[in-house]
Amino acid sequence: MLEIGTLQTLQVIKEKEFGVYLAEPDAAGTEQEKGVLLPKKQVPAGTKPGDRLEVFVYRDSEDRLIATTTVPKVTLGNTAVLEVKEVSKIGAFLDMGLERDLLLPFREQTHPVRKGERCLIALYLDKSKRLAATMRVYPYLKNASPYQAGDEVGGFVYEVNEENGAFVAVDERYYGLLPKRERYAGFKVGQEVHVRVEKVREDGKLDLTSRGRAYSEIDSDAAHILQVIGEFDDCLPFNDKASPEVIAREFRLSKNAFKRAVGRLLKEGKIEITDKHIKIK
Repeated sequence: MLEIGTLQTLQVIKEKEFGVYLAEPDAAGTEQEKGVLLPKKQVPAGTKPGDRLEVFVYRDSEDRLIATTTVPKVTLGNTAVLEVKEVSKIGAFLDMGLERDLLLPFREQTHPVRKGERCLIALYLDKSKRLAATMRVYPYLKNASPYQAGDEVGGFVYEVNEENGAFVAVDERYYGLLPKRERYAGFKVGQEVHVRVEKVREDGKLDLTSRGRAYSEIDSDAAHILQVIGEFDDCLPFNDKASPEVIAREFRLSKNAFKRAVGRLLKEGKIEITDKHIKIK
C-alpha cells in the first residue's frame, strides 16, 4: 500500500509522455497496478520500467496522489522548523521544500503565526488523509538522543511555561527542558538556543542549562555582581539569602550562580555580608 508522507522505494510500472507510474515492487496484477504518477520533470534520465526509485508521495493541488524525487524538509510523524510563507483564511502555509506548501490550520497553532516566522511543527495526516502541520509537537518528539551530560547542543524553543520552564526541541527532534530556574535568560518561543545538557533523565529526556560550567563563569558573574552593587551606592538592600525571584530580577542569575560568585567576592575580601545587606568594602 502506498504511504502518503514518507520516503519509499517504488518500482516503475508504466511509461507515459507526461511521466512514469510507480507502484510497490511486484505490485502488478494488484489494486496498485495503476500506480502513482511521477511527473516527467522529476524522472531521472534513463529511467525505464522495472527500475526502482526513492520518492515522496503526497497530494497535489487537485487532491491527487503524486510522487516526487525531491526530499522534503519533514516526513510523516517527524518534526522540523519551517518558515511561514503565507497566512490565509484557513491557516498558514509553510515551506516544506515541495511545489505545494504545507497547511498549518489555525486550530493547530499554539499562537497566531506571521509571514516569515519560523516555527517548529510535526507532520500528520488529517481526517481527509491530507498532510498537515501541527505546532503541538510534544507527542512527536523523541527521547533516544545521542547526548550525555556536559554535551553542547542546539535547539529550538517551542513553548514557555511558568510552571516548568522553556521546552526545547534539541536538534528539532529530541525532548529538552530549560527548567524555570533558568528564566532569568529571557527565553522566548521561536528562539534558537545553544545550551548544555545538564542531565539525562531515566526516560531519556534532557534537562538543559544555558549556563557554562560554573568554574568558567564565576569570574564574569562576580564582576557583574560588583557592578550592580555599585549601582545601589555600594550597598545592596538584601543579602545572599534573598529569594531566587529577587536575584533573577536584579542580576539575571540563578541563586546557585549568585551564591558561588558572592562566595568568591567574600573570599577575596571585596565585599562584606550583614544580616540585611551586601556591601562593597
